[in-house]
Amino acid sequence: MIETRSSFCRICHAACPILVDVENGRRVVGVHGDRTDPLFEGYTCVKGRQLADQIHHPDRLRGPLRRRSDGTFEAISSTDALDEIAATIGRIVDEHGPRSVASYTGTGGYQNSTSVPVAAAWHAGFGSPSFYTSVTIDQPAHRSAALRMGSWEAGWHDFTSADVSLAVGYNPLVSSYGPAGGLQGTNPFVALRRARERGMRLVVVDPRRTELAANADVHLQVRPGEDPALLGAVLRHVLANGLHDADFCEQWVDGVDELRAAVEPYTLDAAAERCDVPAADIAAAAEMFATAGRGAAGTGTGPNMAPHSMLTEHLVLALNAVCGRVNRVGERLESGGFLGPGDTRRAQVVAPGPAAPGAPHRMHGLAGQPGEMLTNRLPEEILEPGDGQVRALIVSGGNPVVAFPDQALTEEALRSLELLVVIDHRHTATTPFADFVIAPRLSLERADVPHIMDRRFPAPYTNYTDAVVDADGDLLAEWEVFAGIAALLGTPIDLPGGRLPVTSDRRVPDDLDDDGVLDLVYGSARMPMTEVREHRGAVHPDRAVEVVDADPGCEARFAVAPADVVSELADVVAQPLDDPDLPMRLVSRRLKHVVNSLGSELPGLARLGTTNHAHLHPDDMAQLGVVEGDLVRIESAHGSIDGVVASAEDVKCGVVSMAHAWGGASGDPIPVRNGGMPTNRLVSLSDRFDPITGMAVQSAIPVAVAAVTTGSA
Repeated sequence: MIETRSSFCRICHAACPILVDVENGRRVVGVHGDRTDPLFEGYTCVKGRQLADQIHHPDRLRGPLRRRSDGTFEAISSTDALDEIAATIGRIVDEHGPRSVASYTGTGGYQNSTSVPVAAAWHAGFGSPSFYTSVTIDQPAHRSAALRMGSWEAGWHDFTSADVSLAVGYNPLVSSYGPAGGLQGTNPFVALRRARERGMRLVVVDPRRTELAANADVHLQVRPGEDPALLGAVLRHVLANGLHDADFCEQWVDGVDELRAAVEPYTLDAAAERCDVPAADIAAAAEMFATAGRGAAGTGTGPNMAPHSMLTEHLVLALNAVCGRVNRVGERLESGGFLGPGDTRRAQVVAPGPAAPGAPHRMHGLAGQPGEMLTNRLPEEILEPGDGQVRALIVSGGNPVVAFPDQALTEEALRSLELLVVIDHRHTATTPFADFVIAPRLSLERADVPHIMDRRFPAPYTNYTDAVVDADGDLLAEWEVFAGIAALLGTPIDLPGGRLPVTSDRRVPDDLDDDGVLDLVYGSARMPMTEVREHRGAVHPDRAVEVVDADPGCEARFAVAPADVVSELADVVAQPLDDPDLPMRLVSRRLKHVVNSLGSELPGLARLGTTNHAHLHPDDMAQLGVVEGDLVRIESAHGSIDGVVASAEDVKCGVVSMAHAWGGASGDPIPVRNGGMPTNRLVSLSDRFDPITGMAVQSAIPVAVAAVTTGSA
């Protein structure tokens, strides 16, 4: 018997509502969009429609594994695995202190709304600051730049009511996710079409003519890594011509004159030369954005992974601030934010402060973000001897070997650990390094809420799903792993709704389920979980958050020209453009059929590509003497990879476009044509990292490209 059950997809951030056809309560036989949903209207992405393959894949792990001394794995029960893991962690904490135990939550972990909060609370329970996530691999500047400049409590203008949108280096038509104020992945093609039909204008800054850029009024096809120069010129044009919101700046913005002086060298002609875009197009984009009534600018992972990522993010935020693109008193916010606290937002600045107020790292004078450390620095924290050296690591739904920058250093770090635990549903490039692999329940096997999109939905929308199929095997949700270790060690996990319970024999109670943990994680939500469960796929116009007046005593103001920004602007304009030995630049690329290292192993997605192609403009191909399907060698100052050439007229000349997090470990015999190579082999953690976020240069990497006459095939 086949029964259709309602759920939502959690492979990527969009949280598309789906209808799941289930046979005999256990087997998924079909996944399709829910046309009755008022927000998504039946939209799903290609990844989500493959959930049946993910759940029932023959290579899926169905229980925990323990590595033998010869490197092979043997089955072990989850009870025994947690006992051994907890005993080792307890010993390491006793010998080296709490900081020596770290965890990293990656893409897979973020597909479960309880993973991050429970892991963070686990760390707090025994005093370890060593909590790492994928956020600080590819986009730490989003948070750090807002902390440094200050933020608007009621947020930037939303996309749905925008007269203009400025998108710097992101493509939500593929990635299904955009920054605050940008196009989101909730039915993005229809949302963009409707916005264009009502007259919204679109400016896109990207070295590729992406699907989003193809719809732009102005596409600034910038030379990779030169976003700060372009944005400096946009700000200069806006300020020099009085196109900013002077009244808003007088009330809420400090440093406008200092910012004007700092961007003075960024003339239209100077920026045009650095960025290789017409000066007239830069001026048109600046005027299009600044003269509109509503609309925000935002960035994506592209510029956040490139050089000067903090500066790029700051200039975008500063552009929003000087143009007054904030929600005002009496307006209602687009998203409901039902899983967070509070029914109102004030029309005021959240005061600027330190960009890195977290726990200090042991190297480079760096410090973490609020509540978490910088993942780009985790390999060094493992390898650097001394007090606080990380000796144990739990990887929750991540694949560090191909996702972390500097693969060689990452592999060296993982080998040196006393304990590595990986929570993953399949073997990856990272699992061979693990002492234990814990098999988790997947999305359709657990209850959940759309935690990431809750504050990004283009309407006050709620959704919830219970498990739609029974789990088959000795499987643990991510929260169960951390809760089980905490119970055995006697350390608390305190959440907004209370403390996770523990039995008298130091176990997680048998009756504690996903819903019980959701109640604890979202115990301070503005809509109680009992109501959220009742309103699946529902819009609540009467529950929209309203913007209220600022506190009478609020004196906080945006800081658009802090000293380090002014200094960095002076440095950028003076930097040489090209390295003659490394004349091209490699940029990161999003693919519609994978989420970082997840997806390409599924049969339904493998037909869309099983290698990490090197996308090149036809003119570059002709100059290199290669044709479609040939191999090229791509060399940076730190390493080299091979790639299969794909002709791409949408890529700017002088640019190689490749995806992040493909391939395998350095010793894996993966053919280039059927598996590809990871771009992190081109990256070094010791060179050109951001002084605030520790961000390695993982996009706009200077490279040399040459045809391969012999080698991997």
